[in-house]
Amino acid sequence: MSFFSSWSAWRGFKKLPVDWRQIVFYSETGQDWHHFSDLISQLNTQQRRTVYVSSDPADPGLQYQNPLNKSFCIEQGLFRTIFFQVLQVDLLVLTVMDLDNLDLKRSQHPVHYVYLFHSPGSTHMVDFANSYDHYDSILCVGPHHKAEIRAREKQAGLEPKNLLEHGYQRLETLIKAAREHNQVFHPGEQTVVLIAPTWGEGSIFNRVGEPLIRGLLDAGMKVIMRPHYHTARQAPELVANLRQGFSANPDFEYIDQMGESDSLYRSHLLICDWSAMAIEYALSLEKPVLFIDLPKRVRNPGWEKLNIEPIEISIRHQVGQVLAVDDISLAAQIVNEMMTDTDHFRNYIRELREQLIYNLGNSVAVGALAIAALADEYQGKGSGGKAE
Repeated sequence: MSFFSSWSAWRGFKKLPVDWRQIVFYSETGQDWHHFSDLISQLNTQQRRTVYVSSDPADPGLQYQNPLNKSFCIEQGLFRTIFFQVLQVDLLVLTVMDLDNLDLKRSQHPVHYVYLFHSPGSTHMVDFANSYDHYDSILCVGPHHKAEIRAREKQAGLEPKNLLEHGYQRLETLIKAAREHNQVFHPGEQTVVLIAPTWGEGSIFNRVGEPLIRGLLDAGMKVIMRPHYHTARQAPELVANLRQGFSANPDFEYIDQMGESDSLYRSHLLICDWSAMAIEYALSLEKPVLFIDLPKRVRNPGWEKLNIEPIEISIRHQVGQVLAVDDISLAAQIVNEMMTDTDHFRNYIRELREQLIYNLGNSVAVGALAIAALADEYQGKGSGGKAE
């Protein structure tokens, strides 16, 4: 069924007139929608037409209704490959890394590719060295992105990209929502701990999930387990065993939606490893993070040659503490110590995030204006000036 529906969607997209092929967004999964939604809405408010193409039939963005937006679902497979190879649009905005490195290639037509970060993390350790080499414009979250990408360009002899000082809308959404929730921790109340690590063999749930959760529960804390969706896909037995092992405890809770935010607000502290979510959590909710010192998640073995410390490393001692794996039995004790001066921590974080993030509170407007300006600059260049 997906083959024929994707074929139909691809044909429908090809028939779009040129004035609908100026600004196109591509989403690989429904997880991307919360990064795109406000930008698309803002562009529509500015009377800009947008097209949203997703490869996920369950993507909520496909249900977005606006007379200035059209949506298409082209699932992974043959027609998605063809879609990318023969794409004729002026701008394609996407959060997919490694364009032209893996299966998704740049079009044979002069499309201008705009990368939108889905994380505030650094570009040169967790990702491949060339993950961002083939985009034309990049909407940077903060000064660290500009410094890293410029250093990579110099290192590899690349043409300078158009680096735009954008910001991070997800952070702003969390900051605004946090103000509507009671985020003050009162001494004596039950501590709620959220465990939301990265995925893979070296992540928390794979390495120390059982003793960590058990120790926190035994200390009288409430524990929310929120695995990365890749963990649920790649290690379903591991997740099922952890859920089953603690499901009888009323202080244990399992959440399988990465996009949900309620667990962020209800928790008092995050336990993490190398997930960039820790940056979002600390900077938006003004709450501390306990980092379990597991091996770094490294896709670029030459990251140190850039001579820039990734934000995933530098931020650890700025927003929390680091606990060695061998000391996992001390996790509950460290959590209690970290919850003793939350007022001071909140004030410190408010200053820190202004230094690390561009256009805090205004990134959607800035991003929409930047995309619209690029669409005007490249009008007719990638779309061919006529409908197919």
